[in-house]
Amino acid sequence: MLMFHKRGNRMNFHIMTLFPEMVMDGLNTSITGRACKQGLINIEAVNIRDFTDEKHGHVDDYPYGGGAGMVMQPMPIYKCYNHIVEKIGNPDKKPKVVYMTPQGRTFNQEIAKEYSTEDDLIILCGHYEGVDERILEMIVDDNISIGDFVLTGGELPAMVVVDAISRLVPGVLNNDVSAQTESFEDGLLEYPQYTRPVEFMGKRVPDVLLSGHHKNIEAYRLEEAVKRTKERRPDMYEKYIETKEKRS
Repeated sequence: MLMFHKRGNRMNFHIMTLFPEMVMDGLNTSITGRACKQGLINIEAVNIRDFTDEKHGHVDDYPYGGGAGMVMQPMPIYKCYNHIVEKIGNPDKKPKVVYMTPQGRTFNQEIAKEYSTEDDLIILCGHYEGVDERILEMIVDDNISIGDFVLTGGELPAMVVVDAISRLVPGVLNNDVSAQTESFEDGLLEYPQYTRPVEFMGKRVPDVLLSGHHKNIEAYRLEEAVKRTKERRPDMYEKYIETKEKRS
């Protein structure tokens, strides 16, 4: 498990979950795992079950009013939240708390940028049929979804959010220019990418990319990004054109 460090210049992620191993196994690899080892970000997955007084470790119960499934109880989550807040140790500022739910606003690059400025981000992963509404009203600042579909729990969405935000933390990417040229950064999808060999099964890398003429390469990439966005995401293309017309 990646260890939590005291606040400082790093960004700290605190994930409240019933399945900490699932979360950490995913985030302890690739770019996020390397960033943690370098001390650029900190990730901890806190097990909500550790804060229940029920001898069998239950954190759920039947919903009032009837209905299918079980609902996560408020007290274990409240105790888990307080444990994290005390560990953060900043009484003058409430850390932002995000609840992963299909009822939330859809996560995108702009929200990732917004969250990347936080010192600490607490992410609550729901399970079963949801979470008692009272605890959500008490601690949650934002409700976030990764799409209009339902998953078993909030762990996978939380991992998506952490990964997207981490890429925006200075130093996490080996080449920080990458974060500035990826899809969505300028309102366009990213242009096509090529690498060796020059020719593969009869398909050749566009000559302009082999020319070494940086101005022509930039113009080609912009043209391809606009073309790709128009074909694949007409909604984004319309916004891009509107923004471009306002600036001109």
